[in-house]
Amino acid sequence: ALALAPRDLVWAKRFQTKMPVINVEDLTDKDKAKMEVDQLKIEVKLERALVSKCCEEVRDYIQGGVEEDPLVKGIPEEKNPFKEKGGCVIS
Repeated sequence: ALALAPRDLVWAKRFQTKMPVINVEDLTDKDKAKMEVDQLKIEVKLERALVSKCCEEVRDYIQGGVEEDPLVKGIPEEKNPFKEKGGCVIS
């Protein structure tokens, strides 16, 4: 069974590396502590950003694409792939 912390899986996906399958229950306390320290060493190198700054950037990005956003602007009827097609009605 794969027993890695969610942060390990996020890290692996972020850099497209393959994480080894490790059964943490089989590790000694020393090995678990070493894994934790190794992970913390990786995380300490990550660039940090203020949430307020990130929120501003996300807001600006969203507002910059409002004109092209079909969820905000809507889809023209002739280009709407989900428009109901005409059909027969049985009465």
